[in-house]
Amino acid sequence: MVQKSVEVDVAVIGSGPGGYVCAIRLGQLGKKVALIEKERIGGVCLNVGCIPSKALITASKLVKNARNANKMGINADVSVDIAKLQQWKQSVVDRLTSGVALLCKANGVQILKGNAMLHSPKVISVTDETSQESTTVKCQDVVIATGSSSIELPNIKYDGKRIISSTEALSLSEPPKRMLIVGGGAIGLEIGMAYANLFGTELVIVELLDQLLPGVDLELVNTVTRSLQRMNAKIYVKSKVTAASVQEDGVEVLFETPEGKKLREKVDYALVSVGRKPNSKNLGLEEAGVKLTDKGFVLVDKQMKTNVPHIYAIGDVAGAPLLAHKASREGIVAAEVICGLKSSFDNAAIPSAIFTDPEISIVGMTPNDARSQGIETSTGKFPFSANGRALASPESEGFVKVIADKNSGVLLGAGIVGAESSDLIAETTLALEMGARLEDIALTIHTHPTLPEAFMEAAENALGKAIHIQNVTRQAPRQGS
Repeated sequence: MVQKSVEVDVAVIGSGPGGYVCAIRLGQLGKKVALIEKERIGGVCLNVGCIPSKALITASKLVKNARNANKMGINADVSVDIAKLQQWKQSVVDRLTSGVALLCKANGVQILKGNAMLHSPKVISVTDETSQESTTVKCQDVVIATGSSSIELPNIKYDGKRIISSTEALSLSEPPKRMLIVGGGAIGLEIGMAYANLFGTELVIVELLDQLLPGVDLELVNTVTRSLQRMNAKIYVKSKVTAASVQEDGVEVLFETPEGKKLREKVDYALVSVGRKPNSKNLGLEEAGVKLTDKGFVLVDKQMKTNVPHIYAIGDVAGAPLLAHKASREGIVAAEVICGLKSSFDNAAIPSAIFTDPEISIVGMTPNDARSQGIETSTGKFPFSANGRALASPESEGFVKVIADKNSGVLLGAGIVGAESSDLIAETTLALEMGARLEDIALTIHTHPTLPEAFMEAAENALGKAIHIQNVTRQAPRQGS
């Protein structure tokens, strides 16, 4: 095996949206950086997660809208070539990953391929099993950015062909006729609904808990559930998969309902999507004395420091929420702290988006969160069915919901279910970061006709003065009027 040695200021292990952002920021601040990646630059997000899934979802929306265009008097005969679709999806991935590699090079970041192992806070070995090269990296600081991976159930193990994770599900070479999704969380529903729109795939969803998208405001989830029902999806909540048998032409899955009824479904693929686990093993973290939670997440403070000096952790491996944009922000914080800048992760809110059909986006508190903290709230809603732009799209399903402190009027959170909600949530997040009140939002003039007007009108509804829907409560008249 070829032995090499590299000396840098900082070694970043993992090149996902946390790691590569951290490495680039370190390069911008004048540090000599090694970015270590065992697979492809960009990590799960760019290669087998966020980007390829959204490419397929975008294609599925085009297909759905084209097939529904006859309502507008536009008649279209739509067919989907899955091979070309996969080629296009991969071209998007390749363009982004090559762009990240170029940005790293432009900022002086050295990319090392291989598996990393900590021998001390300042010495790492990197082994590339393909080229049989071993590199010893000497550094002053280390950033752990190794991300997370799909959880495998003991009674339904992946075979990569019929029992699959999201990675294989995004690269199918044939249209799935029937797909069973184990777990009713975001990843499984996103992929399943995309295939249903693209190819008419029949979906069977088995969720252990009492609702789809556990932890998300049920009022938002109900809109997506109705959409699934229109797709003729079979939905089983409070149900448990007990076994799966791979056959030549598919897989047979056995599961139990809450009434104790034992059911079986024969499908082309079983997509297991029951959560993710941190990639914190086989890195030498525990040997280095780094503290982990009982689930394997690295414990960090607001400056992304672990309990061991000179070792930092960011992104999924550092704990929930497991979101790419949270990882990127943490990567910038870690880089700036290493360079002696006054930086910390002190954001008031982290938005999240679920790219189902329709999309769900949330930020800040839910009404239940506020109640649990003893906060009395005002809530406002505005349906897209009363929004001119949504009706003209035509995607008018869903609504905007805002939650504010009843006494101060300060915005606490929001939930949006509907088309383009992943874009609309940005304005809400900015309002939360700035400590905006309902009155601030209501007084902000929004372009007409646009979808963001619904945010303004939801705030007005909470104040009892929405114009385009009936208010539940009336605004108190001002003195002298």
